[in-house]
Amino acid sequence: MQAHLLADGRLHLHHGPIDLIIEAFGATKMVAYQRARQRFDGLLQELVDELAELRTPLDLVPQVNGDIAQQMLAAVRPFAGQLVTPMAAVAGAVADAVLAEMKIEGIDKAYVNNGGDVAVYLGENQSFSSAIPEAGDGRVVLERALPWRGIATSGWRGRSHSLGIADSVTVIAKTAAQADVVATMIANMVDLAGHPSVDRQAAKDLMPDSDLGRQKVTVGVGALCRSEKVKALQNGQAYAETLLQQGLIGGALLSLQGEITCVGGAGFRLDKTGEEQHV
Repeated sequence: MQAHLLADGRLHLHHGPIDLIIEAFGATKMVAYQRARQRFDGLLQELVDELAELRTPLDLVPQVNGDIAQQMLAAVRPFAGQLVTPMAAVAGAVADAVLAEMKIEGIDKAYVNNGGDVAVYLGENQSFSSAIPEAGDGRVVLERALPWRGIATSGWRGRSHSLGIADSVTVIAKTAAQADVVATMIANMVDLAGHPSVDRQAAKDLMPDSDLGRQKVTVGVGALCRSEKVKALQNGQAYAETLLQQGLIGGALLSLQGEITCVGGAGFRLDKTGEEQHV
């Protein structure tokens, strides 16, 4: 495990595939950082110990014991009947777990960014704002008065495999684990089945231990005409609107080759105003 302070005062924690950027605001900032470091120590091994179960499809009801593993399982339960494993929530659940240790007296605001999946804590009169590169001058904003404390982004260009063709889907939810799962599920729905400009390969051919097995994941998307982009985004938008009505998300922003659509009024602004946290 590696831990050090960056020049701008943020904390960087790294171990294997987990890479966290952490920032806290308040009088007890350094205490919060120490608590984050302590929680991070051994965290990867917790996940490795139950990796086989965490890669098991939800409908096979994997039994898990660790706190983070249980949060991962809880985050995917709303998607019973769909092909998903607890691993869809791993990055967000890790961010949530580390942030939970930082919620101490004297901290006004804090966030843990795990490769784009962000867990946020907001004290009284606080808000959180971050840019969305795929949306030009757009940004995502979390307000204290609303319940959303997790942000996640998924898409075929990201670090995880996607069944769809979205460049990105950014979601806000009550936790980072929930946002992580939902961003993945919506991104999978942004698709044009059988389109000749979309290249796909079996996930196992790209990563032998992938929990997606022989499912075909997107590895390339050629130029699409506007009507094709709109159609693909509409598929994801319809699914996102269902999740919005169920209260699973506060909003989602979907992008594909310059086309953008937004679901839910709270949380997303397409003009760049206000102070941003550089996460």
